[in-house]
Amino acid sequence: MNKVFENSPFINGLAEKIVSNNFIESEYYDRYKVKRGLRNENGTGVLVGLTRIGSVTGYQLKNDEKLPAEGELYFRGINIKDMVAGFQQENRRGFEEAVYLLLFGELPTSQSLQQFNELLDECRDLPKGFTENMILKIPSKDIMNKLQRSILVLYSYDGDPDNISVSNVLKQSIELIARFSAIISYGYQAKAHNFDGKSLYIHSPKRGIGTAENILHMIRPDNAYTKVEAETLDLCMLIHADHGGGDNSSFATHVVSSNGTDTYSAIAAAVGCLKGPKHGGANIMVKDMVNNIQENVADWSDRGKLKDYLLKIIKKEAYDKKGLIYGMGHAVYTLSDPRAILLKKKAYQLAVEKNTIQEFELYKNIEELTIELIKSLKGADAVIPANVDLYSGFVYDKLGIPCDLYTPLFAASRVAGWCAHRLETIVSDNRIIRPAYKNVNPKMEYIPMKDRNL
Repeated sequence: MNKVFENSPFINGLAEKIVSNNFIESEYYDRYKVKRGLRNENGTGVLVGLTRIGSVTGYQLKNDEKLPAEGELYFRGINIKDMVAGFQQENRRGFEEAVYLLLFGELPTSQSLQQFNELLDECRDLPKGFTENMILKIPSKDIMNKLQRSILVLYSYDGDPDNISVSNVLKQSIELIARFSAIISYGYQAKAHNFDGKSLYIHSPKRGIGTAENILHMIRPDNAYTKVEAETLDLCMLIHADHGGGDNSSFATHVVSSNGTDTYSAIAAAVGCLKGPKHGGANIMVKDMVNNIQENVADWSDRGKLKDYLLKIIKKEAYDKKGLIYGMGHAVYTLSDPRAILLKKKAYQLAVEKNTIQEFELYKNIEELTIELIKSLKGADAVIPANVDLYSGFVYDKLGIPCDLYTPLFAASRVAGWCAHRLETIVSDNRIIRPAYKNVNPKMEYIPMKDRNL
């Protein structure tokens, strides 16, 4: 920090002015019927647009009342449960198929998927000198920050960056989707080497193995991984690829794209949204909470003792004292999160391979006991499902993926949805998004300098 800001009464006074002159009382939001967070009174999201890309079902509405329902997630009208069952049955990876579906609106044939995979492989390498000059020479303590800066720098390597024709934006989108895996892998290596004192490993992307396997290949010193590990990370990436367009980062993509700006600016803005802990960092909180439980519950396989400690967390007496069981509950899903259900099954297979069944049981018990506790505290009708972050935190840990990469991995998955939503905005709805804000400040007279009080 610049020394001029250290313990400065002037700066501290300015900060106090910001707080006092910007605080808006809650009564104003009620008076002007402002839908804070773009949420309706019943907790549903305000309808701000239309999409053909993704669809999330988490509740039913009856006379404006929000009723619990089993969660479903669709990509282009196809239930991801069916999609996952399909490619798992055929013993192949699924993320690239999901990317194709999200971008082009239909499932690929075997030939078109092969051609698409070859196209991604052609685009995985970063531009000449980019790794050394942009990533290794300017390391960042936060990989999301490095990813965002790298995206903006790629603008300078594009011969036609501001062309927003569908064909050009598609080219840019495919290049970004392909390059994210190398950017986050090398960004992590630079961070680990420069800030954590670890050895530096820079492995080139490998053709023919797909996105998930390439990430494992690039972040591990020996490039080695098992079939179950590759399948698990591939599944993680698929289920995070899109979430309907209303999530914070996808909405940001729509907002920024609506003004006609370039692809790099739009996707960098989405990364900035995902970086925030309220959106992309929840699985890190899950891992941190579980570590705390293991440290404070002598026998965490004892469901009774575990339940007692979870109750302390809910009552704000333990862990971070915010009263939250991270990995439980969701803004849209009420009875179940389909992504958590799919990942839980794969997490068990990974736990068997890693001989960590006892730890898997801990996560499973956290899920079951939290549901019991919420019912006992709020009534038998109270529901709180496990969300995808509960088991993704477990999975990433068992894959040996450092916490630094949890949110960047989310970005490497969701970039597929971001690019699909950007293309949809360009094709269907290029009207600039411009909502309204009501000013609640009283009118004031301008005071000449000589008459102002200190």
